[in-house]
Amino acid sequence: MLKFTEEHEWLQIEAGVATVGITTYAVEQLGDLVFVELPEVGATFGKNDNAATVESVKAASDVYCPLAGEITEVNPAIVADPSLVNSDPQGSGWFFKLKLANAADADGLLDEAAYKELTA
Repeated sequence: MLKFTEEHEWLQIEAGVATVGITTYAVEQLGDLVFVELPEVGATFGKNDNAATVESVKAASDVYCPLAGEITEVNPAIVADPSLVNSDPQGSGWFFKLKLANAADADGLLDEAAYKELTA
């Protein structure tokens, strides 16, 4: 199940675990990323807590935890090479995997059609 937030994060949810990243729209607004800071594995976050940070040639920006849960994995490849987020934001440029505290909370997020409407 693919979901989006109004803060431009995407979530691919499978079996109660969400792979989280920032959307193509967010990357286009930020420009070329030069730095990514990810959360620690095992850290727990509430919905909309600041979970990661990105810096681009234009600005620094927070990446929010879209739902409450625990970080189970991070993507070290984007720390080593932030340009992966620019080239494939909704693929190999993912940020972290989140074991959801309550998977049903995802029902309150945007689907792809609603997100496209938001960014139109």
